Amino acid sequence: IVRALPRGSLSLIEFPADDPERARRFWAGLLDVELEARDHDSEGEGWQTRAGAPAVGVHERGRGPGDSFSLPYFTVSDLAETLERVRALGGTVVHPGERWAICKDSEATPFALAQETPSREGG
Repeated sequence: IVRALPRGSLSLIEFPADDPERARRFWAGLLDVELEARDHDSEGEGWQTRAGAPAVGVHERGRGPGDSFSLPYFTVSDLAETLERVRALGGTVVHPGERWAICKDSEATPFALAQETPSREGG
């Protein structure tokens, strides 16, 4: 039996924190891995692991739709098309974006989608 790979793969689990430095130390110590500072322009604020998947991320707790609870992020090749599928399947898009989006499934459980970044291989 040949099975197709899933359209989205779990790429990041992110934890908001009241004290992000303390949370960074906790997750780094627990997982015995370094959490590196993110590139603010392309990845947002906070830190995340760089080895293996899914990555673990930490950021300051905020008031935004993805800033108050832990979220699994799924990487998808076409974010706009995937957001349409979320809606068609009975889910909701809480916060659409160009690089990532916060959604809820048909049972109102929050999750996030991230646009796959192009490979830097070749020229």
